[in-house]
Amino acid sequence: MPDLLQELKQAVVEGEDDQAQRLSQKALEDGLDPMTIVKQAIVAGIQEAGALWKQNRYFQTDMIMSAEAFRAAMEVIEPRLSGTETSNEGRCVLGTVAGDMHNLGKMMVVVMLRGAGFQVMDLGEDVSSTTFIEKVKELKPDILGLGCYMTTTIGEMESVISGLKENGLRNRVKVMVGGVPLTQQIADALGADAWGKDALDAVDKARKLMEVKK
Repeated sequence: MPDLLQELKQAVVEGEDDQAQRLSQKALEDGLDPMTIVKQAIVAGIQEAGALWKQNRYFQTDMIMSAEAFRAAMEVIEPRLSGTETSNEGRCVLGTVAGDMHNLGKMMVVVMLRGAGFQVMDLGEDVSSTTFIEKVKELKPDILGLGCYMTTTIGEMESVISGLKENGLRNRVKVMVGGVPLTQQIADALGADAWGKDALDAVDKARKLMEVKK
């Protein structure tokens, strides 16, 4: 890995938001591929911070700082991602379900999907099942992505999928779920078409769903 990318990754890990933003800009100016910057430095950095959290070596304040550095870096890179892929892989609508305000994991998925050539509409956090249904009707996406990061909001995913069935929309869209408390078994029980273990896995699963859809 080039030293610049290693420095950027470390800035994200350590929560140095100004440094992360400056290094992201320099990486672009040096001609590095935007998606390479995202995968090898920015996402790699937040993933390392997450690993430190799981090892009880990072506390909540450390994760918040890393998340801010991640966002700062992505503000620089994301406008350049749309031009990195000329193909249109498919249309996705994503959101975090009602009652859930977490957005870092969803943000990573949105960034990776856009970088992979998908059109992505991000509905944000705390999205009601009614809004998900309305957006599926309006935008006719290929994939509906539902995120939840607390066990108490898993039931909201079930409500959305039930709503799709009640409105005759379930067969028109592939449903992918993701988030910390989810497993393949839970995704199967919900009736989802796919479960994204992390942002990179979500892109792989989205591509496979599009192959089936085509």
